[in-house]
Amino acid sequence: MRSTAGSTGPTGTGPELEGRVRRFSTAERMVHRATGCLMLLCVLSAACLYLGPLAQWVGRRHLMVTVHEWSGIALPLPLLLGLAAPSFRADLRRLNRFAVYDRQWLRAVRRRRVSPAERPAGKFNAGQKLFAGWIAGAVLVMMCTGLLMWFMRLLPWISRTSAIFVHDLLAWAIGFVLVAHARKAFADPEARLGMRTGHVSLAWAQRHHARWLTEEHAREGDAGERRTLE
Repeated sequence: MRSTAGSTGPTGTGPELEGRVRRFSTAERMVHRATGCLMLLCVLSAACLYLGPLAQWVGRRHLMVTVHEWSGIALPLPLLLGLAAPSFRADLRRLNRFAVYDRQWLRAVRRRRVSPAERPAGKFNAGQKLFAGWIAGAVLVMMCTGLLMWFMRLLPWISRTSAIFVHDLLAWAIGFVLVAHARKAFADPEARLGMRTGHVSLAWAQRHHARWLTEEHAREGDAGERRTLE
């Protein structure tokens, strides 16, 4: 049975889900997983092409080029398919909207304050929103420069050398950002559990994403009032 985002467990739940809240739907987890796999293919194939010792060890350069090109082209597909799920579209809206408390979160980070009370967050904190926006823009630029390198006559007034420079420079930036993202994920087992199973503990949600629970409870209350009026 399904649970609501702010409930302690889904209707008819077994004891294993008591005290937990639904954070991500199956569609959202599949989009994240598929995107992560494609991104990993892109990064590993790029490393096999540009790092000399690794390229010599792996060999088969043509295969690595093919894997890199097609995994890059396929990278937006999970997101596009995920748009069919209402839960995924709702989270995209959350990621694209900055609240007043997000500015407070950023100020706390700048002042190196780590208390959750000083870092209020909705379903996603301000750092996650910035990461999502940055990586989406970076992937779009990588795709465009990659296509310019692949189809050199696509935009003849842009030189292939310029496309390679931007592509390579941004690739290093993406690599550093992904490493930071992975470090954050490994430092928070509960966050990983939420992405793996879809549920997190109520205590963790109250500590790190209290505004999310408050917003969901308010939304459920409004929905209940509308049903009563009808």
